[in-house]
Amino acid sequence: MGAGEAGRCGSCRYRRWVQSGKGSRFLFCRRSETDPRFPKYPRLPVLRCAGYEAGDDPADRSAPPSNPRP
Repeated sequence: MGAGEAGRCGSCRYRRWVQSGKGSRFLFCRRSETDPRFPKYPRLPVLRCAGYEAGDDPADRSAPPSNPRP
């Protein structure tokens, strides 16, 4: 899944792409660390989100997955 398929999360400054040891890819919401209203791993695509802020967080240098799963 790429950034465009993640909906609002794909361009949110609070996103972080996470890859499991088995190769599965997830989008982690860093808002969930400080606010219980936000799920750690939201169902994608997210179309509306009260915590959305556009832009990149310099602390998050992870990139969206480039290859979809087979």
